[in-house]
Amino acid sequence: MRVTIRVRPGASGTAVGGELGGPDGEPSLVVRVCARAVDGKATEAALRALADALGLRRADVSLVHGATSRTKLVEIAASPADEPALRDRLTALRQRR
Repeated sequence: MRVTIRVRPGASGTAVGGELGGPDGEPSLVVRVCARAVDGKATEAALRALADALGLRRADVSLVHGATSRTKLVEIAASPADEPALRDRLTALRQRR
């Protein structure tokens, strides 16, 4: 399953929630991280935060595209049986502010 996220580095705390309109019209899930956008630290922190928010291992979340961009495409490894629950969790996170 692929998800578009929008990383907000340098935040006062780490949080996953809310949505922002994406370039293709599909909303991006907002991931706020304390790490600065230096040497991939914000990207790594965002992937870790997303995995934690979804109750997954960090190894289940990988970057597909956007290593140097704030908008990133992420691949989430999930079995077909787990996808409906994962989609529900993503919807709940998008609705959180």
